Amino acid sequence: MLKISHVSKTFNKGTVNEKKALNDLNLTIEDGDFITVIGGNGAGKSTLLNLIAGVYPPDCGHIVLNQREIALLPEHKRAKFIGRVFQDPLMGTAADMEIAENLSFAARRGQRRTLKWGSTKQEHEKFKKQLAELGLGLEDRLTSKVGLLSGGQRQALTLLMASLQKPELLLLDEHTAALDPLTAKIVLDLTQKIVEADHLTTVMITHNMNDAIRMGNRLIMLYNGKIIYDVRGAAKKALTVEDLHKKFTEAAGTEFSDDRAVLI
Repeated sequence: MLKISHVSKTFNKGTVNEKKALNDLNLTIEDGDFITVIGGNGAGKSTLLNLIAGVYPPDCGHIVLNQREIALLPEHKRAKFIGRVFQDPLMGTAADMEIAENLSFAARRGQRRTLKWGSTKQEHEKFKKQLAELGLGLEDRLTSKVGLLSGGQRQALTLLMASLQKPELLLLDEHTAALDPLTAKIVLDLTQKIVEADHLTTVMITHNMNDAIRMGNRLIMLYNGKIIYDVRGAAKKALTVEDLHKKFTEAAGTEFSDDRAVLI
């Protein structure tokens, strides 16, 4: 479904601040995979998502999504078939626009713009039903400005917007990191529900090792721009946080150290 072949990315090349973020990385993602990605600071997690999303191009290599080469495709053209939720609840939505207006934009992702009204009465009814499934009371607040929502409500809305057009690939960039534990669990449960209902191929970065084990069917660990551990299925479900620490030490030759990591 997605094949990344021999992809490398170096920032500030030729300067004292040179940083090789990805180093000849190879990854094949099957249709319906839900992959959680972990690794220490500077491991290349966000760079991987940014290259897939088209924020910047790779230095070399290929990124093929459903048999189309997208490595050099501009970010706005990839938005037609890639959905993304960011770590910052302020990103991914227009704060000064109503909930219904934001959803209308999401519903038209990849389509040609016209001079018709932004949303119809029929669409509003559909939006109400979809928002009701989130269980956050947003179905009665279609005309509320998104900037008035809490961080959790906003992330839930962004998640709905990102999945509204059933993207070929959904990217979740630490989308619960800025939320309190209770709200984070609500958003993660919604994530699981939406991904399973729409059979979305998903890549999720997280610093919470328990979430990485609990969510999805596959887990990969990055270190110095390379994949050092890849596990799926029953073997993944049987993992513990201690197992992940041990695997990291075995593969990297050093202990896992990341002041942002959540172990429990």
